[in-house]
Formats: sequence, structure tokens, C-alpha cells
Amino acid sequence: MTVNSPASLTLLHSLASHSPASSIQNAAFMREVGLKTISFNGIPRALNQLVHLRATIPTETAEQLPTTPTRTLTPESFDQVRARANGLWNSIYDPHSRKLIAKLKAAHPDLPVHILSNHYGSLLSDFPGVHKPAVGRVLTSLVAIACLRAQTGVGLQVLSHVYGLRKGISEGGEEVGEGEKWLGGDEGNLWALGAIDRIVEAIAGEGGRGLGQRHNNGIDSASGQGFKP
Repeated sequence: MTVNSPASLTLLHSLASHSPASSIQNAAFMREVGLKTISFNGIPRALNQLVHLRATIPTETAEQLPTTPTRTLTPESFDQVRARANGLWNSIYDPHSRKLIAKLKAAHPDLPVHILSNHYGSLLSDFPGVHKPAVGRVLTSLVAIACLRAQTGVGLQVLSHVYGLRKGISEGGEEVGEGEKWLGGDEGNLWALGAIDRIVEAIAGEGGRGLGQRHNNGIDSASGQGFKP
């Protein structure tokens, strides 16, 4: 998603889906991940990818994806969203979370307000009992690392989320198994960063004609499947 290759997204869904049930599950999961990338890649790229994914997955899959919004804020849910925002923020950035808030506030007083309320509370956190499949704490950190590493030039943010990944794994939970524990160590961290680099090279290589363009079966990601107002 970060390298803006919608055709590669369609290819990934096709390769990962071996049955109608897995096609629906994978599309729903990829859609949730795509939404979370707004916090790291911005709205335009996420919009392009999500619109293209919806247009190119099998019709029977697209028709069975949920259509009810799950992140609508209400006066009753505000306190819960704020608590989730602070919880996720502290989980990632402690013991430097307060210092980072002060730094953001110095840059612009509304910056921490927007980031916490609209991203960490409403977007990066999974609403309890609502999101199925939920992306989860550990995978959300991996999404952040993948997006930021692929962007280049934001090394400090990558490092922050690598530490956030390690903390999320050390906190445990249902999603933490032996594979996740390995991923939270030095060897696993280096493997993840290297895997991201190799994927970016495969997709964006050959002067822009990477993996997605070679396997798009005639679908031009720049014409017809992107967002048109």
C-alpha cells in the first residue's frame, strides 16, 4: 500500500485465498489493515488501495463484506475511545509517552489531540467485540513498521514502532505465540525489516514495473480502478 501498487494488493489477495471462505476473510482483514494505514500513509493512498481492492476481488466476495460502519463516535463512546487511545499510546511509547506528547504539543497544540483521538483511539485501536477479523496490537505495530520502512526517511519513527512491537509482544495476550516471541527479538526484528525491503524492491523495482505490474492480468492500476470523485 505504501508504494501505491493496487495491482499487487489484488495479487496478494488472490494468492492467499484458496476458498470462498478464505477469500472473504482475507478481503475483510486486508480492508482493516488498509484503513489503519491512513495513520502512516495518509488518506489518498489508502483510498486508492481500498477502492481498487473492492473493485478487483471476486464479486461474490465483495458482496459479502460487512457494510455497517463500526467506528462511529457517540457521546457515550467518547470516554472509551479516549481510554483506548491513551492505553495504546502508552503501550507503544512508555516510558517516553508524556515527553512525546509535550513535543507534539510544542509543534502544534492540536497535534496530540488529533493523533490520539482520531488515530490511536478511533483508528489504530480495534473496537472491542466489533472488528472481526481484528488486526490486534502486535499486527498494528507491524503495519506501522511496514508503512514507515517502505516510505524511507523516517527512521526515528520506524525505530519507535520497532520498540512498540517488542513491547506489545512482551505484554503477551491471545495473539502472542512462539512466532511472535521470535519476531520480538533482535533476529526477528532484522528479519521483518529485511522482508519489507525485499517486498518493496519486488513491487517497485524494474523502473516501476515490479511484481504487481507483471501479474496484473491486464488491469491497469492507474486507469479505471482508482478513486474518482
